[in-house]
Amino acid sequence: MKISIITINWNNNEGLKRTLESVVSQTSREYEYIVVDGASTDGSVETIVRYANHSILRWVSEPDGGIYNAMNKGIRMATGEYVMMLNSGDWFVGEGVLEALLAALERNGYPDILYGTTTKVWPNGRTMKNRSWEPYYSMFSFYRGSLDHVGTLIRRELFDRYGMYDESMKICSDWAWFMRVVVFSNVQPVHVDVDSVFFDMTGISEDGGRNRLLIERERRKAIEALLPRPILADYDRYSDDIVLMRRIRRHPFAYRMVRLTERLLFKMERCRKRGIR
Repeated sequence: MKISIITINWNNNEGLKRTLESVVSQTSREYEYIVVDGASTDGSVETIVRYANHSILRWVSEPDGGIYNAMNKGIRMATGEYVMMLNSGDWFVGEGVLEALLAALERNGYPDILYGTTTKVWPNGRTMKNRSWEPYYSMFSFYRGSLDHVGTLIRRELFDRYGMYDESMKICSDWAWFMRVVVFSNVQPVHVDVDSVFFDMTGISEDGGRNRLLIERERRKAIEALLPRPILADYDRYSDDIVLMRRIRRHPFAYRMVRLTERLLFKMERCRKRGIR
């Protein structure tokens, strides 16, 4: 069993140092480490060279076509049974994370996708543990949210079976890939209670909301390509109502009141149809 950890980097030398150190400090050695650098000019290459003496490090530094082109390049270089993205600036929460994830893989029968709990870290020092996972995933899960990409173990063979990341997208290609594989191909992710990765919130998809419009545009384009128009129309029409009901169901009294109101309205409508006043 070998995990291919892939780090992509472009002119983020300080973040790269933190990521590299967290990887080579792991107690487990059941992994190979691949760094894909986009021809950085800020000293990143020199940092990679210093770590290249470590026998597990494979790397390349050359111009690329963006984030997902670099990720696909790393996946093609990977020889492990699983791949894990740990982008420049992100880092493992401790030295035993990989060992814990490998044990979790074995306990769960080596699922196709397995992920732990990530902690988001903002530049001002604020942190938030991401607990927005679900015991199962549905179309609605991805219509409204996503599966954490960083730190998730993905069976390498899935990329051969379902294709690589769409390089025409700038931010949402991992989301679109999970949508295609999990929702439309029934590959069920497994969550384990392992604190795994600190997620650097200065990345492109978290850039102060400035890319929100691009995220929405790319998601919409992907979902229109995946969903038949009548099904997409239902999601567009009822998604807000589903969110509302999910929130209400967390409060039993409010849910009972909504159910009671719905039953009263149903009886009133049935009476009207029968001509009863």
